[in-house]
Amino acid sequence: MAIDAFVANLKDRTRTRHHLLVRDEDHPVGAQLTGSEPELFAAAAKRMVDAGFDVIDINFGCPAKRASGRCRGGYHLGQPQTAVQILEVVRASVPARIPVTVKMRRGVDDSQQSRDQFFDIFQAAQKIGIAAVTLHGRTVEQKYVGPSRWSFLREVRAAFPEAVILGSGDLFTAEDCVRMLRETGVNGVTAARGSIGNPWIYGQCAALLRGELLPAPPDVLEQARVIRRHCELAGQVLPANIVLRQIRKFCLFYTAWHPQASSVRADFIAVQSWADWQQVLDRWYGDNLPGRYPENPGNLTSGCRDTCG
Repeated sequence: MAIDAFVANLKDRTRTRHHLLVRDEDHPVGAQLTGSEPELFAAAAKRMVDAGFDVIDINFGCPAKRASGRCRGGYHLGQPQTAVQILEVVRASVPARIPVTVKMRRGVDDSQQSRDQFFDIFQAAQKIGIAAVTLHGRTVEQKYVGPSRWSFLREVRAAFPEAVILGSGDLFTAEDCVRMLRETGVNGVTAARGSIGNPWIYGQCAALLRGELLPAPPDVLEQARVIRRHCELAGQVLPANIVLRQIRKFCLFYTAWHPQASSVRADFIAVQSWADWQQVLDRWYGDNLPGRYPENPGNLTSGCRDTCG
């Protein structure tokens, strides 16, 4: 969340309640903060802990213009003094039992100065007591253009063998996740865009890591169950008109698993009302057909490239 606006509107329950909603079944759950002013990070971190969040994550990795243009996200990788100050004030502001983590890219750009700034921040994070670093193998300048440089993750792993590092970048399938673990030596992975419309990726990863074969893709009835559950959960925290827009967008990603993907996608694009949405489900998700693994999964989330997600 963008904490500049969040802190300014703490008393506006209508606008902030979904940020603060933590249910018993959600634990352990983390809150990610992004902003520009160190003092606001401390206040926001305290507020999130009071709301019941178990982990506080600081975003120094978002490449979107709306973040870096406002001195947020990946912008801080080029401002190591401010970045370290943010890490210090957040770590000091929450109880020791609450892990503080940080999300980073390998630098603002490919310059030596940017590389040095990255390692300055990373090393300081270890001294401050940051519990884990999520590391994306692209620069901020790259956004999502070109491959993620997994070799950099391997380099950081070798330089900081005691650090907890979670790898990120180009993780669109369970096979990608397992390959990153084995090739880079990171402690874990975070499938960001790769999990959009694909909540099954986690179970698939677990199966591969147990030495099992890749599970069959979810059948159509399982896809329908997940879509409806996604809609139900969104409806618990967002107004109905916003839920419709959001769920229609996510349904476009879910369609990649359907055996008639292009036709289902076209129908979801045309949805203008809840009645339309239900008609699409009735038409395409009523029979228990086998699902399929998406073609070119790395291309499915291209519409998300200018977000922090």
